[in-house]
Order: sequence, then structure tokens, then C-alpha cells
Amino acid sequence: MKDEYDFSNAERGRFYHSDAQLNILIHLDQDVESWFSEKAKIKGVKLQSLINELLRKDISLIQEVTGEG
Repeated sequence: MKDEYDFSNAERGRFYHSDAQLNILIHLDQDVESWFSEKAKIKGVKLQSLINELLRKDISLIQEVTGEG
């Protein structure tokens, strides 16, 4: 890295978009990923779709138990 950078021509907020969505990566342990990958293959869906479906079900169950909306 340089000791100094020239920001004299920089434009504040040039790359900022308020409606931008951030997709985070989730790292699964190998045994968990293998198990879910096999289930997704059997079901004929993408791994991401299966994981999202299961997490949504978990969210729904948690909301029912805790009374959250």
C-alpha cells in the first residue's frame, strides 16, 4: 500500500446506491454441505434454494413459538 493516496478528484458517494442489496456468503461445514447437497440433488433443486426453504420454515416456527411478527 502507498503511504499516501490522492483523493483530490474523488467524488463522494459515487458508488453508493441506497437500493443495493448485499448478498452474504455462508460457509457450511463439509459434512453439513454434503448432506444438504445430496438432499437438494434428490429433490431436484439448487442447494441454495433448499437451504433458504428450510431457514424460512425455521423462522416461521420461531415466530410461532415466540409470538414475534
